[in-house]
Amino acid sequence: MKRVLAYLLVLVIVFTALPISFVNAATGGYYSTGTYRNIFVETGRTEAQVQDKLNTMFDKFFKGDTNNQRLFYESGTDEAYIRDTGNNDVRSEGMSYAMMICVQMDKKKEFDMLWKWSRNHMYQSSGQYKGFFAWQCNYSGGIMDTTPASDGDEYFAMALLFAARRWGNGTGIYNYEAEAQVILDAMLHQADDGVGVNMFDKTQNQVVFCPNGGSATFTDPSYHLPAFYELWALWAKNQNDRTTWSKIAATSREFFKKSTNSTTGLNPDYANFDGTPKDVSWSSGHADFRYDAWRVASNVCVDYAWWQKDAWASTTFAPKIQSFFKKEGVSTHGSNYTLAGSKLNSDHSPGLVAMNAVTAMASDAATAKPFVDELWNTAVPSGQYRYYDGMLYMLGMLHLSGNFKIWGAVPTVMCGDVNQDNVIDALDSAVLKSYLLGKITTLPSMQAADTNADSSVDAIDFAILQQYLLGKITTLPYGN
Repeated sequence: MKRVLAYLLVLVIVFTALPISFVNAATGGYYSTGTYRNIFVETGRTEAQVQDKLNTMFDKFFKGDTNNQRLFYESGTDEAYIRDTGNNDVRSEGMSYAMMICVQMDKKKEFDMLWKWSRNHMYQSSGQYKGFFAWQCNYSGGIMDTTPASDGDEYFAMALLFAARRWGNGTGIYNYEAEAQVILDAMLHQADDGVGVNMFDKTQNQVVFCPNGGSATFTDPSYHLPAFYELWALWAKNQNDRTTWSKIAATSREFFKKSTNSTTGLNPDYANFDGTPKDVSWSSGHADFRYDAWRVASNVCVDYAWWQKDAWASTTFAPKIQSFFKKEGVSTHGSNYTLAGSKLNSDHSPGLVAMNAVTAMASDAATAKPFVDELWNTAVPSGQYRYYDGMLYMLGMLHLSGNFKIWGAVPTVMCGDVNQDNVIDALDSAVLKSYLLGKITTLPSMQAADTNADSSVDAIDFAILQQYLLGKITTLPYGN
């Protein structure tokens, strides 16, 4: 033991004498590190200012003035719904987004009220849409259109899975895990009995626009959520489905590359499965970058921040779309464009401001700062058309503040496997040494490099790893 400690001391002295700039912030995907960037703080705000901003945002949308601020409306004593104040209806999109916001902000009461309303009034237990949620209801809970919207079901499932892991399960519809698993099963297998259409095309491994006839023959780029699919590949009850979800996640990442304009970084509202823009007969303009397409930037960059499985998001996508909107004017750009970049309107919408700001999650703070500042300086949406802008505003604020978390993430990291190749050897020592000498600025896993489990990576960790490789010590982490 004395020899080990003496060796550690020598290495620490050697490294301490070198001009090393230690970086203790975790790098790699959020799932593997468990550490979330607060990009508002990175760009100059304090933690207290950020928390105050989030509290104000929640209070206005959930408790504010009913005519100009509030989106959350109680129904009876234990149900509530989110109003689309521009269209005077209730949508599965808004209900599921709001549930996600509530689980992220630890608002269980509001979550349960929204879930009960959704489950009682939107969920369909029979017919061609069995297992899915109607996308549109009136304020009384009557279904206006039975067709499901795929993004709503996706967010319902993910919000419920997070709720199960954050708060635990109750009984009945409040057994969040069981309810989520039913939704996951329906998305892949609803039509296995010959009635209905699956929400994910089995051949294409892609989410469909909606599981209904011709609308299931194409997709919506903003419905692709590979960050979620990776979790379903870990958490789905059906073991065979886990492999399918993993394939779907990989397919979505490749689809983003195909559907993104190579010059502007813009995506269409709707697209064919090969990524080409899709127009539809019943509504014009969806081959352009319009309201649905705003969300693609968030989907791409959140997936990168959570998993870091494809550098394209950081090296190509984020710089390209940031460059386009900087050229258009970060504070003055419109909200609708052709994919080639011709402006279709001059509205500077808070929802798009929020989604553009989320590109910071696949970018360094300095480059993304203009977009982050623009969101910070944008007032909480109010007035008649506050619904869609408001939903995206809240999601964007949570992502950028590090408060949109992967509840239940239990990463499996082999201590000492610094380069994450599932072997602890001299290569790990070399990578860690390069990091400590400042030759590289990131590590595949900070957790694996922290060989004494003291929540920092420094010369002591290198010394311990060397002793492990020499057989002087036999277990890692050492000394904790």
